[in-house]
Amino acid sequence: MAHFAKLDENNIVTGVYVVGDEYEATYAEWRKEFGEVYVQTSYNNRIRFNYAGIGYSYDEGRDAFIAPEPEGNLGLDEATCQWIVPQVEPLDN
Repeated sequence: MAHFAKLDENNIVTGVYVVGDEYEATYAEWRKEFGEVYVQTSYNNRIRFNYAGIGYSYDEGRDAFIAPEPEGNLGLDEATCQWIVPQVEPLDN
């Protein structure tokens, strides 16, 4: 099975769909005929760094799916395309 993320006009993921193996090679091209854009994603992160989720963005330059930017992040880790968030130390009682 293959997974494809549907993108809107701003490259934001609006849905993720499972496609049978027999359609994997042609699915994205076939959907273009309907004016839709689909990009393959992977549960095991072998392609495009992260598994796409609704609200994620697709960065064409990095060829990566990137989660929505969290508040207070320290920037994007270019090696993983994941946001760097500060670690909070637990309070000692």
